Amino acid sequence: MKKVELLSPAGDYKSLYFAIHNGADAVYLGGKRFGARNYASNFDKEEMIKAIKYCHLYGVKIYVTVNTIIFDDEIEDFIKYIEFLYKNNVDAVIMQDVGMILKIRELFPDLEIHASTQMHNHNTEGINLLENLGVKRIVFARELSLEQIKNIKCNVEKEVFVYGALCVCYSGCCLFSSMNTNRSGNRGECVASCRLPYKLLKNNKEVKTNGKYILSPKELNTINYVDSLIESGVDSFKIEGRMKSPEYVGLVTKIYRKAIDSYYEHKKFYLDAKTQKDLMSLFNREFTKGYLFGDYGSSLMNINSPNHQGIHLGSIIEVNKKIIKIRLDEDINQEDGIRFIEENKGMIVNRLYNEKKLLVNQVKKGQIAIIDNKIGITKKGEVNKTINRSLIKELSLVEEKKIKIDVKIKSKKGFPLEVSFKDLSGNLVNVKGEEVEESINSPLTKKDIEKHIIKLGNTPFIVNNIDIIMDDNVFIPNSFLNEIRRKAASKLIELRENKKISNNLISLKIQDRAFEREKLNLNVLVRSEAQLKAALDSSVDNIYVTDYNLYKKYKSSNVYFSLPRVIEKYKEYKEENLLVRELGSINKYKDKNNIISDYTLNIVNKESLRLLNNLGVKRICLSPEIRINNIESSLYNTEIVIYGRIELMITKYCPLNMLINKDDKKCSLCMKNDRYSLQDEQNRIYPISHDGHLTIIYDHKNINLINDIDKIKEKANNLRIDFLEESYEEALEIINRVRRKI
Repeated sequence: MKKVELLSPAGDYKSLYFAIHNGADAVYLGGKRFGARNYASNFDKEEMIKAIKYCHLYGVKIYVTVNTIIFDDEIEDFIKYIEFLYKNNVDAVIMQDVGMILKIRELFPDLEIHASTQMHNHNTEGINLLENLGVKRIVFARELSLEQIKNIKCNVEKEVFVYGALCVCYSGCCLFSSMNTNRSGNRGECVASCRLPYKLLKNNKEVKTNGKYILSPKELNTINYVDSLIESGVDSFKIEGRMKSPEYVGLVTKIYRKAIDSYYEHKKFYLDAKTQKDLMSLFNREFTKGYLFGDYGSSLMNINSPNHQGIHLGSIIEVNKKIIKIRLDEDINQEDGIRFIEENKGMIVNRLYNEKKLLVNQVKKGQIAIIDNKIGITKKGEVNKTINRSLIKELSLVEEKKIKIDVKIKSKKGFPLEVSFKDLSGNLVNVKGEEVEESINSPLTKKDIEKHIIKLGNTPFIVNNIDIIMDDNVFIPNSFLNEIRRKAASKLIELRENKKISNNLISLKIQDRAFEREKLNLNVLVRSEAQLKAALDSSVDNIYVTDYNLYKKYKSSNVYFSLPRVIEKYKEYKEENLLVRELGSINKYKDKNNIISDYTLNIVNKESLRLLNNLGVKRICLSPEIRINNIESSLYNTEIVIYGRIELMITKYCPLNMLINKDDKKCSLCMKNDRYSLQDEQNRIYPISHDGHLTIIYDHKNINLINDIDKIKEKANNLRIDFLEESYEEALEIINRVRRKI
């Protein structure tokens, strides 16, 4: 039986070490560029080579994240970096950019590729498209239930997140950070806009909520559901955490290792109270079992705080300008971190006093601890411990795992001493030493030889079985035995570190398709009939309609129906004009319909344009994250949004249902005519709309590139306006303004 893989994060080398020696089957990590966690320490090239060798020494696979979108002027460097990884024997690369997947499959057909969750992997059609590109594994969207994952039929490996931070938006579909701070989540630079405070507005009036962090999810924790996950057919359990501490990586890996092994050993896994507390101590925003196991609304979100919660420490019984007295329900130590819940302030305990006001390094639970009030606490309330120094010290003591080997020794008089080391994976090394002599006074026994050969303490090996074939009355100096043992261990280390990966993947050949170059077009996306009439009255070239009934009413050669961005079940369309917004729709509709693609596919380079053109996409809207000067003007039929509200997020979570209707499963608030929005601390307003039961959050402002039209039309032959709430008159005025610029 093939066992499920346990895949752990490594933001730095210490985390890699903790992952390996706590039981990871594979680790994932990033280099200094092209990875979706730019703010982790990550690995330079020298460190990467060291990491690859160390993982392979211990039989652990290593997957490198190159899961950002790649601009044209980066392609050469990107390919060189992939070549470096390939030559240094990584087991797989994790990728987001669909064009780069095509390019790497062509250049390095034997390199295994995993499709990052950043690719919005949520349905069978999209996965089939990636499978046809030669992708070996899919990392599923965290919005899928386990039942949905089980029902996706494919011939690729399935990987799911089982623990760690959640995004509130479908991964790869978030432009919040990019549009507001110029730091792109698709480029590994997310500033976590979802963890900031917001107000919910209804018709421009604030709706009172119990918390202000209304886009902040809890931490995923599926440790009690390992059996169900294994039985679902999932191939890999992924732990999130390249920004987390090595101790976090080590403990979470260790717990999941124990749970997985218990399943295969037909034992009951039990998470004891101490371990549960340790998990909470290291990091939690409260825990959820996620969409995987049916949590939603208040079971999924922690709107009170986006920070690490820690564990309950005690209660303030006295506070003044100088000191804080805390009655303890847990031990406290110097250098622990604590958070005062009432005022949401935190600090490190530098000076700690007992009830007698004596300076100490620890106060036990049940007693009174006194600390300096150096952060201006004024209120009594609960106190949490957010950093547990004694736990971190305990977890830093990692027992290195050992690699079992079988040893065979031949000791024949007049022949060289021979030793072979063979690991349980079949790696074999043979070493010959000095000639074996006949003993004059002190013949060696098998026990004597064994005693020297099994001294492997400073190596990663431990003897599993030993077989000694020897003549009677032989003599071998101890130094010879020690030397041949060292040589054999060294050769086996080298063999394991440098064993070549062979995937035997088939080369990918895609036939480049010709295309008919369009003239310069002005296109408009509309969300109301009034906007559609304005577009018709101003004779724009193409119209994209989000309402299917409107599309059918005004259907013509230049009117397109804009498909949903998240599709579980596809409707049947034939000979229709379709604006597709996710990969699965391309795969589903390309043969029987006229399809064009939206900016939601994150297209930013010529290789992605080439792939989509070859898949039959007639017009390709570039991502709003594109650098205009970086666009190759002669390539394909491209489109750029020059005016309109960009979709910042699409999320399965509905703040209206949770905050207003208190998780009512029959909620229909979004079907009414009220206008909802979010307001941030800078008083910027982000409109909210709904697509079925999905929530869409729009930017607080219109993107406006009208003054750059002269430059843009040299790079793209389609200019696009997106309308959201504009009236007929407003829509007409904007279209005419663009017409004058053209």
